[in-house]
Amino acid sequence: MNATSFDPAPGRIVLLTTSHRVAPGLLSWPAWQALHAADRVLCADGAHPQLPYLREAGIRVDEASPAAEELIGACAGGRTVVVVATGEGEPALTDGLARLAGSGRVAMPELELLPASYDLPGARLLDLVQVMDRIRAECPWSSRQTHKGLAKYGIEEAYELVEAIEDGDRDELREELGDVLLQVVFHARIAEEDPDAPFSIDDVAAGIVTKLIHRHPHVFGDETATTPEEVKEHWLRTKAVEKRRTSLTDGVPLGQPGLALASKLASRVRTAGLRVPPPDGEGIGYDLLAMAVRAEAEGVDPEAALRAAARAYRDAIRAAEGTPAEG
Repeated sequence: MNATSFDPAPGRIVLLTTSHRVAPGLLSWPAWQALHAADRVLCADGAHPQLPYLREAGIRVDEASPAAEELIGACAGGRTVVVVATGEGEPALTDGLARLAGSGRVAMPELELLPASYDLPGARLLDLVQVMDRIRAECPWSSRQTHKGLAKYGIEEAYELVEAIEDGDRDELREELGDVLLQVVFHARIAEEDPDAPFSIDDVAAGIVTKLIHRHPHVFGDETATTPEEVKEHWLRTKAVEKRRTSLTDGVPLGQPGLALASKLASRVRTAGLRVPPPDGEGIGYDLLAMAVRAEAEGVDPEAALRAAARAYRDAIRAAEGTPAEG
């Protein structure tokens, strides 16, 4: 068939795209309608994950990768050809069709891009898990890492995330959130290999989902909460039942920075309605403790306040040196 002849019924080309993040065979109803109604279905990839399901549904799929001219010719006489796109999206074919359409010499078929499946929110997390699997298996450095070896990076990434938040840099914030997320996925991937108590990223996600639902009875249950304070009360009450704690200090990590530790202890005391004044003592440590308790009572994060003051001090040092201030 001469692709340059002006056929009165040039036909229709449907480019069918699918997401590898959705289980094969789960296609939209318009996609199934187009596939069943097509005069011909083509796919360049004989190992495409959708093909077994299409054939099971009685759809004949020809493994072929026609050029744009050939595809237009296959549509002559009003025929409909569905192209099941590969993961790359058939850029060579679509570019060729665009060139022919722009030439004005060819009676172009009706062109339709038909998404057959869509990514759900969070679908790119599946890509991250797959990439991490491969890196863990093939990278000489990553394949040897342990939880203990990675611990310092988790701390560093957390601090860099806080810095991005305080700087108000949106691009940096997005990047640092990704770095923190990588730590979670990396540790979960290592945990899969534990011979005694393995767990996966799905176990991690399932655990936090269960925890969030249980600690939000005002969202997922019958309780009500109209203020942030009531929400916090729900959270602390359910958390205490879960952890079976006997002291307000249970679960407070003593390894965190000193001001944050003091503020956390003061927060626990204030929330519980206890009156426990800071202990009397001499020295800078006791002075800092008293200031941290006062800051918490006034709704000020002492760590953040000290970092802000330290940045101002850094700028003063650079000014005294004649060094330009950092952005």
